[in-house]
Amino acid sequence: MAILIEAPTRIPVPGGKTIDEYVGRVNTQTSKLSVAHMVAPPGWTEPAQVPAFDEITVVLRGMVRVEVFGAAGAPETIEVRTGQAVLTKAGERVRYSTDIAETEYFAVCLPAFSPETVHRDEGN
Repeated sequence: MAILIEAPTRIPVPGGKTIDEYVGRVNTQTSKLSVAHMVAPPGWTEPAQVPAFDEITVVLRGMVRVEVFGAAGAPETIEVRTGQAVLTKAGERVRYSTDIAETEYFAVCLPAFSPETVHRDEGN
């Protein structure tokens, strides 16, 4: 049966980024996947993480920088620009940031994002 999602739920996070979850553990009590609309301010960054989910990031406006840390520890940097997307895999150590412009994007996580499964570095 189809379910109309009338509005997202705003997920509070520090650092000035907004997260509006359309589908996921908070808004629809769905654990299989999450879909969230995000707007990050210029120069935003978050700690590195080793999530237990795959994440697809689709950039609508601006640029998301994704650092993927390999076994040697030196990150590969991927700049995902307007109209592009990137897929990061569960178990990869990654860090997301923006450059000098506000950035708008959608994130789809499989299974759904949760604070318990993102595994962010502390104090980074």
